[in-house]
Amino acid sequence: MKYTKLPHTDIEVSKICLGTMTWGNQNTEAEGHEQMDYALEQGINFFDTAELYPIPAHPDRKSDTEKIIGTWFKKTGNRDKVVLASKIAGKAEFTKFIRTTGFQRESIIEAVEGSLQRLQTDYIDLYQLHWPERNTNFFGKRGYKVDITDHWEDNFHQVLETLRDLVREGKIRHIGISNETPWGTMRYLEESKVHATLPRAITVQNPYSLLNRIFEIGMSEISMREQIGLLAYSPLGFGVLSGKYLGDRMPEGSRLALFPNYNRYIKPEAIKATQKYYELAQANDLSLAQMSLAFVNSRPFLTSNIIGATTMKQLKENIASINMELSDEILEQIDAIHEEIPNPAP
Repeated sequence: MKYTKLPHTDIEVSKICLGTMTWGNQNTEAEGHEQMDYALEQGINFFDTAELYPIPAHPDRKSDTEKIIGTWFKKTGNRDKVVLASKIAGKAEFTKFIRTTGFQRESIIEAVEGSLQRLQTDYIDLYQLHWPERNTNFFGKRGYKVDITDHWEDNFHQVLETLRDLVREGKIRHIGISNETPWGTMRYLEESKVHATLPRAITVQNPYSLLNRIFEIGMSEISMREQIGLLAYSPLGFGVLSGKYLGDRMPEGSRLALFPNYNRYIKPEAIKATQKYYELAQANDLSLAQMSLAFVNSRPFLTSNIIGATTMKQLKENIASINMELSDEILEQIDAIHEEIPNPAP
């Protein structure tokens, strides 16, 4: 395994992070425990979860993923071996069953307390805002579209004040943001620069893959210059970059077969790009999944690559990508495909 440090800290994390959003829906508790056992054996010490998981969110499975991690901590006593990240759900129609969502002080405190209880731990190493409260950066859109119905009021300072108090209480150690834009990222960073007592966001968890490199537009420069590390999620585009959906296939039990509304990665241009990446991988005797993950692993702004799997075979292949180094020639060919079909799955 390879390791990096969470920016502005001495906390060392594996460059592969274990994602958990299928546990409690596509995966059972026993399967989640098996994945954590194997990941730890392979040197992965960084787990990412959220109060919203499993996905898709549903009242009958409310926060079950955190509960599965909590029972594993209790069973194994491995809490001190894991750097644990979780998230508070933002305001949305599909999160109303969780609690009064949004980033008001009482909501953040309630969310943290709930996560601590389910995770059976006294602290969370990295606590993240799952997505902005304001209307921006939606899936399927490549840029910001003005929404005159958005009545959000600037509350960056108040949010950071609440998180600061939770840090002082020892309930969270550091904070991060997720699904953020360049403007939102800089606003959080500037608040903590101007007001020294406020905690600094050290990571941003955004989608990043061969099919979605929008992070490179604006966010990558912020990441490098401000040292706010990318936690890349959906690096295989919901499994599309494994190649299993090529040729109009829809494997039984796959995520997109179960949840067809998550279709942004199988739209025509995305499939066209995936076919080209598949042919490139085949020409170089590489697994498409491992080539796709190795590309993400190679980015200079990456802190950790969040992989997810529903089978142990997938998990083993994904973790093994850390050992793959892509040649300059392959990277150039990847960029050529990206120039031809840029960001087909925003």
